[in-house]
Amino acid sequence: IGIFFNIKIASIIIYLIIYKGYSIKRNMPTVGVKRDLLFQCLGKTYTDEEFQKLCFEFGLELDEVTTEKQMIVKEQGEDSQLSSGASEDVIYRIDIPANRYDLLCLEGLVLGLLIFQGRVPHPVFKAVKPSEGDLQKLIIKPDTAKIRPFAVAAILRNLHFNPDTYNSFIDLQDKLHQNICRKRSLVAIGTHDYDTIKGPFIYDAKPPKDIKFVPLNQDKEYTAEELMTFYSTHAQLKQYLHIIKDSPVYPVITDSNGVVLSLPPIINGNHSRITLNTTNVFIECTATDLTKAKIVLDTLVCMFSQYCSNRYTVEYCEVINPR
Repeated sequence: IGIFFNIKIASIIIYLIIYKGYSIKRNMPTVGVKRDLLFQCLGKTYTDEEFQKLCFEFGLELDEVTTEKQMIVKEQGEDSQLSSGASEDVIYRIDIPANRYDLLCLEGLVLGLLIFQGRVPHPVFKAVKPSEGDLQKLIIKPDTAKIRPFAVAAILRNLHFNPDTYNSFIDLQDKLHQNICRKRSLVAIGTHDYDTIKGPFIYDAKPPKDIKFVPLNQDKEYTAEELMTFYSTHAQLKQYLHIIKDSPVYPVITDSNGVVLSLPPIINGNHSRITLNTTNVFIECTATDLTKAKIVLDTLVCMFSQYCSNRYTVEYCEVINPR
């Protein structure tokens, strides 16, 4: 009976694939990279077929060759106003294995391919203490146990952004949020201009009416309670509100002067926003899953520490947890 059942199931799957055009391809994350920038970083130019072969050998799949304009037209139609100013740069959309979070950005993809080809050695990543002074501290308060109990942090020093690396840094955070972070429910990332804030940093949980700050890209103060209404129609952020909305306390990270860095997992504060001119980045990850928070932090610092003056080094922070 068991053998007959398995044969019957296999027959149904084959029928669906051949006659109905169904795909049993696993739902894999996809990363889009500029082809010419990718080749520049790889130090070699490939035809589409050659690069597709390289991806296959490495265990990836070149899913689509497109442009930013074509992607917008595909998603929003020919009449979309966004398509008029979109780039015609060729984009490679590459399917990534679900457990290879390091490949979700250009930096990780390039490093992985170069190591695979034997063209560069595997980098040695180092967690170091600050050259001067004590370790920066992130102090976790007991009330965070009511909503989001864990946090980890690190600092990237003497980092040098250009428009492409800056956009990649932002995009990797988004990719991590959508994948391992499970749409911010397990982990939320906050990145801040370290030179605009002062430690030690406090991770606490407070009633929403008691949290007030200017959120990212805004010029007006809101309470956390007001932000639930403000972002209820926001195309991107509204999907995350339910994570904390009904809780009597909301998670919040502040510096030693009381400046709000972030209201995780919703929005960062405008005060500590990073820009192209940012050179020192404080990264905090709050979480309901400590293991995944550590993976997310490690992924970010490993991928972007290559742009630090002292390459592949990250300054770790001391997390003080009362529990």
